[in-house]
Amino acid sequence: MAEERILMDAAAIGRTLTRLSHEVVEKNKGTDGLCLLGVKRRGEIVAKRVCALIKKSYGEEIPCAGIDIGMYRDDLVSGYFVPDAEANRPGFAIDGKKVVLCDDVLHTGRTVRAAIEAIFDLGRPASVRLLVLVDRGGRQMPVCADLVGKNIPTSSSEFIDVRFEEIEGEDSLGIRRAE
Repeated sequence: MAEERILMDAAAIGRTLTRLSHEVVEKNKGTDGLCLLGVKRRGEIVAKRVCALIKKSYGEEIPCAGIDIGMYRDDLVSGYFVPDAEANRPGFAIDGKKVVLCDDVLHTGRTVRAAIEAIFDLGRPASVRLLVLVDRGGRQMPVCADLVGKNIPTSSSEFIDVRFEEIEGEDSLGIRRAE
């Protein structure tokens, strides 16, 4: 594996998510009608952590769930998969809600496009905002995050590696060159 340079340690990730949790409440003018959906798998962790931080700071329980976008990706064979919105239901209604879509890294915008399609198969939210831990640039879709933890412009030969305690046993964010 190529040598990795650590850009954020656990403390930096924690501070960034804390700031983002306050920005979510500020941008949405409170917590009424708010819910968070995280793109499985790492985006779901971001969403759950932001929800926990909102509860800690504001005492408000925000509906939070993961959303599986696998069947909405544009790199699958067309017509082969039929999305099953029922299997993707978050356990709460999103109609009329202010949805904050969460992911770890924003790059081309294709994941976000798929997630928005999945969200609208679930219902009709009042609004959808995008929260990302890292925006690395390189868009192929007209997508812009509303809430960004850190902007890290990268070349096409670089990768951002996000590690979370829940998956890899540690929190860190690094950058490496392709091998």
